[in-house]
Amino acid sequence: MTTESKKKEPLFSAKNKKLFSLPLFGNNPITVQVLGICSALAITVKLENAVVMAISVTAVIAVGNLIISLLRNTIPSRIRIIVQLVVIAALVIMVDQVLKAFVYDVSKQLSVFVGLIITNCIIMGRFEAFAMANKPWPSLLDGIGNGLGYGIILVIIAFFRELLGFGTIWGYKIIPESFYDFGYKDNGFMILPPMALITVGVIIWIQRSKNKDLIEKN
Repeated sequence: MTTESKKKEPLFSAKNKKLFSLPLFGNNPITVQVLGICSALAITVKLENAVVMAISVTAVIAVGNLIISLLRNTIPSRIRIIVQLVVIAALVIMVDQVLKAFVYDVSKQLSVFVGLIITNCIIMGRFEAFAMANKPWPSLLDGIGNGLGYGIILVIIAFFRELLGFGTIWGYKIIPESFYDFGYKDNGFMILPPMALITVGVIIWIQRSKNKDLIEKN
């Protein structure tokens, strides 16, 4: 074996950078893979909730990818799904406890949706499609990238839903009272689940109209 073949791939090689950056927009879990739609509809009424959920999912998928990758050669094929679910459940429980300790009000608003991270198909998909077949460092980058890609869409949806539905951002009033004096009304439809779905559809349409390759792939 030559000296060159023994050289390790740089931590931030072009390939590894792509693992991190591609899910942000080019292969976004929500807008391209059409995964994780349920949480996009359920917890994006307020921006704060969306940010907390995005951070939670990113933490679970990144650390989970890393753990599964480290264990990939020791997990029997017949029980790999069970092992993956145990890893997710353990991480979600820890995230839930952290939220209750530091952002209790947000934790109450998110309610059961934190626990439902266990069933998030994005996480199981990355475990199966990537972490089970790749080394720890690329798996970690893949997990962070997919978590952030998921989070970006949640934040965009929540931004418009809260702004147009309540006239606020992060709970702070943005639309001036003078607008209301002239007859402006908050759009109550924006806080309903159908408008979240419509907003996701608009984002998908904009993204695919700017990137024709996404239409060809689908």
